[in-house]
Amino acid sequence: MDKSVLRTENLSVSAGKKSILNPVSLKIPGDGVFGIIGPSGAGKSTFLKTLNRLCELTPGLQINGQVFHRGVPLYHHGVDVDALRKRVSMIFQQPVVFPTSIFANVIFGVRHTETIPKKDWPDLAERALRQAALWEEVKDRLKKPGKELSIGQQQRLCLARSLATDPEIILMDEPTSALDPGSTEAIESLIHQLKKQQSIILVTHNMRQADKVCDLVAFIGLQDGTGTLLASGSLDELRSRNNIPGFEDYLCCE
Repeated sequence: MDKSVLRTENLSVSAGKKSILNPVSLKIPGDGVFGIIGPSGAGKSTFLKTLNRLCELTPGLQINGQVFHRGVPLYHHGVDVDALRKRVSMIFQQPVVFPTSIFANVIFGVRHTETIPKKDWPDLAERALRQAALWEEVKDRLKKPGKELSIGQQQRLCLARSLATDPEIILMDEPTSALDPGSTEAIESLIHQLKKQQSIILVTHNMRQADKVCDLVAFIGLQDGTGTLLASGSLDELRSRNNIPGFEDYLCCE
């Protein structure tokens, strides 16, 4: 029985005649943290964005193949993309904070999808901010602009906004690369907590982080200039193999 939360089948991405990602067939389990590692320019972030169809927002990209969420195809004309991105949310490398209040940032998604009555928004915002370990820091200034927060707090605010929609899966694209060590540790601690309720798929260049938080990983490397899935499994398993093209070089550089 297939217990994967997401499965890709011959999923490829190109831009005109340039191939960005060779066909990827991969099963991503529903429990724990699944890491995506590999060199810069190998298409890791692009792959991540195919999982909730954010790639479609980039002009000129062509996506072929299929992504299945618990067996249901996501690249199908009948799929409600807004509902999909509510279930499969995304945290970006740089915090995406809207030019409005902390409170309005948190409830942005539920306001957009109109899934929660307005009278419940304050309780929802508090719950999400508590989950993101930010409530105690902002509870007395919810009407202040989100942009006034530190960058580490902004990233946790983005996480709270994601959690407010109660996603099943959270995609994280190098969420700590712009953060200081203290903020990085806070996000990593949150990942450990969140994986008890949500499936986490994490793109990271930081091998220390991958060792610390990832249960399984996929290594996407470059072959003839195109991103290619070259191995998957635990990091210990990948390190024990000596036949993964480019893997040892990648480890030496990280």
